[in-house]
Amino acid sequence: MKKLITTLTNIWKIEELRNRIITTLLLLLIYRIGCHVVLPGVNPDALAAKSSEGNSILDLINMFAGGSFSRSAIFALGVMPYISASIVVQLLGIAVPAFQKMQKEGESGRKKMTQITRYLTLAITLVQAVAYVKTQVPAEAKTLAEPMFTILSAIVLTAGTLFVMWLGEKITDKGIGNGISLIIMAGIIAQLPAGIVAEWGSRMSPSGGGPIPLLLEFVALFFVVIFAILVVQGIRKVPVQYAKKIVGNKQVGGVRQYIPLKVNAAGVMPIIFAQAIMFLPMALSQFFPNLQSEFLTSLSNYTSVAYNVTFAVLIIAFTFFYTAIMVNPQQMSEDMKKNGGFIPGIKPGYDTNLFIDNVISRITFPGAIFIAIIAIMPALASKLGVNNQFAHFYGGTSLLILVGVVLDTLQQIESHLLMRHYDGLMKTGRVKGRSTATVEGIDQSAI
Repeated sequence: MKKLITTLTNIWKIEELRNRIITTLLLLLIYRIGCHVVLPGVNPDALAAKSSEGNSILDLINMFAGGSFSRSAIFALGVMPYISASIVVQLLGIAVPAFQKMQKEGESGRKKMTQITRYLTLAITLVQAVAYVKTQVPAEAKTLAEPMFTILSAIVLTAGTLFVMWLGEKITDKGIGNGISLIIMAGIIAQLPAGIVAEWGSRMSPSGGGPIPLLLEFVALFFVVIFAILVVQGIRKVPVQYAKKIVGNKQVGGVRQYIPLKVNAAGVMPIIFAQAIMFLPMALSQFFPNLQSEFLTSLSNYTSVAYNVTFAVLIIAFTFFYTAIMVNPQQMSEDMKKNGGFIPGIKPGYDTNLFIDNVISRITFPGAIFIAIIAIMPALASKLGVNNQFAHFYGGTSLLILVGVVLDTLQQIESHLLMRHYDGLMKTGRVKGRSTATVEGIDQSAI
């Protein structure tokens, strides 16, 4: 306890760090206030009656939007359009030569791609805003006539998403970094108290089982979080030896370093891709009622066997796909050869490329299995009697984002402390954040 108090005191003593933390908290507060401001022309009472019906898949979207999706708030779409645009631009940077050229232009190229991402975010938000108004706002909740309501709501929702994107950029520049990721984390954490209260009420009811099952659930959640941390932080160190060279009158090189290959190099992106595809059956059943079948209905229920098997297979496939895109063994081997480095026992060039590729394949498979298990944990928890609101915190994208963002934020704070010769946050070792895998890592290195 004394160590914690001393660390908090040291954090408060550093003026720059103190100002960054306060700025971050104020910007997050603005975001949370906006999540409770309902769209103009919407009757909140009629909307509450409709939202009480519940939908397991839409609950996932609502969690990322901080609860504003179900409230029809001005921030209902959150940062999801921005994430979608960032993914598209990143994939274009791999497949389109013009975007590849921009990536190699340094700071100027990065600014061009950021600007393209913003324009694409605007276009995606407009489309999603119209779809949201048409499908998620019931007719009895509308107090304005059509088409004025749809036009006005689409403009407000688009402006809300762009404002949230601006808040994220300001948190990254003026706050403690990872702005978009922190906004998503704030939205997820905001749903946790309601989930705990709902689970408490469920367990304390006459048929709920009492406090013992509730205590076991919290113990299980603790171990699930530990498991998620192990998956996020797991790396395979590949030793690299650098040859000795004489530069002027000095001898350089001759040291051994490591290439840290992550078990989960793809981060949360496979789950995001897989969830996007799993939303299609629900969309098809809404827009084309004649296509409804027992199979499509089961794929719209996130606790069904068909949904979870399909979801797990898609996650494993996308993990290999995204890792192949993000990690380039050939580039690694070429850079190593240029700098006079080699893997002990492996010839430089093609053999090194093949060795790294084999290592990545071997560690990606268990990593993909672990990510798939984490992704279906909420459905397993729900099947075991956990309330849906609380079950979402047992895994999936929400848990991986929470774990990763917290680790990154702690690493940012610790770097400020160590830079000014204060003790770090831990007695032994250092807090290790992710080199990849934040949601914002779409722009950085791999949400």
